Amino acid sequence: MSSAGEVVVSLATLVAREGRRDDLRRALLPLIEPTRAEPGNLDYVLFEKTEAPGTFVMREAFASMGALGEHQQTAHYVAFAAQADDLLAEPLALTFLTQISD
Repeated sequence: MSSAGEVVVSLATLVAREGRRDDLRRALLPLIEPTRAEPGNLDYVLFEKTEAPGTFVMREAFASMGALGEHQQTAHYVAFAAQADDLLAEPLALTFLTQISD
């Protein structure tokens, strides 16, 4: 992970419970616009794995670990987290990345 002042880039992997793919997608989409409007957000894009339907990956970048922490306290994130156990087959996996090239 990065120090407090460095850009934080991560991939959040979310695997839908059996039969909950569409529900998870519907729960994730409303996170995008309000998260992009957060002052510390630099990137927030949702993908679905082509070879694994129901597995979603959110590419995220925040200006700092503090900005990521603030994101996790927003009303839209808290609302999603409250329903995550019902939608996810396994806990959200957050993979932190270090940028090597432009």
